[in-house]
Amino acid sequence: MKIKEIEAFDAFMKHGTTKASAETLGISQSMVSRLLMGLEDELGFALFKRTRNQLLPTTEAFLYHASVLRLMASIRDTQKDADAISNNQLGSVVVAAQPIFCDTFLLDVIKRFKQHHPNVGVRVIDAGLQELLKMIDNNTCDVALGITLEANTYGATVSSLARCSARCIMHRSHPLAKEDVVAIKSLQNQTFVELMSDSPLRARVDYLMQKIDMKRHIAAEMRHMRGVCALVDRGLGVALIDPIAELLLQGTAVVSKPIEPTIEWEIALLKSKNKPLSNVATSFCEEIYAEIENLHQMGILTSLTINNAS
Repeated sequence: MKIKEIEAFDAFMKHGTTKASAETLGISQSMVSRLLMGLEDELGFALFKRTRNQLLPTTEAFLYHASVLRLMASIRDTQKDADAISNNQLGSVVVAAQPIFCDTFLLDVIKRFKQHHPNVGVRVIDAGLQELLKMIDNNTCDVALGITLEANTYGATVSSLARCSARCIMHRSHPLAKEDVVAIKSLQNQTFVELMSDSPLRARVDYLMQKIDMKRHIAAEMRHMRGVCALVDRGLGVALIDPIAELLLQGTAVVSKPIEPTIEWEIALLKSKNKPLSNVATSFCEEIYAEIENLHQMGILTSLTINNAS
């Protein structure tokens, strides 16, 4: 059966005449009659009793119209969904990100995105670098935010967003808090709070310390940077952190200093090479680009040419 036949039947059952149905549908009365006869032929039972100038619905017509009403409601919902998709107001976005991003600027990204896309679901999964790379490769997330330290990017397209330079943090009462720049060698025999050993930043710090034969005492290890910062705030030691972690230091007794020589890496937006982005995922990426620019303006990140290619 054809949708036009269903629409003609629905119009007739609502308005009672072929003339009123034709006016509602914007077609001729004869076309309404042909559509109704065509529907009856396809259904295999009579919808109307025909008198000289009148069509009278049968009992079967009323029963069938109840089903048609459900169908027409579904069609209207489908059209609403199509309009919503067209306007980026339907769907969902799955974002995989390293924990430091989930705890900081992604919160503002999500807030602004939801203001413009209130009906789009957002799911953020905090993941270690290797895990999020596998998620991109397996197409279990739309986009991912990671860093370029020690990254094998599998099936991902990588767009660098900004350059990061590691910072050294300590309690404001620590002797190193008086320095403008913390020399790596001045960290000899200091007590550290560290990320877990599977962290790319921790691996880079370990390599640097081994390279210059520097000893340090590790007081505690944490999976997330927010835990590292919290322990430094409690005076447990110093830490080398991602500069974005400075967003976690407001209201604490922790101070942040540049280090020399520096440790650098890039924040990267990762997308699947095999799965094109939906419109809503593309809109989410636009909010990420805007927030990265805010962090540039704050001096937390060093600008790169942002690649907005989808």
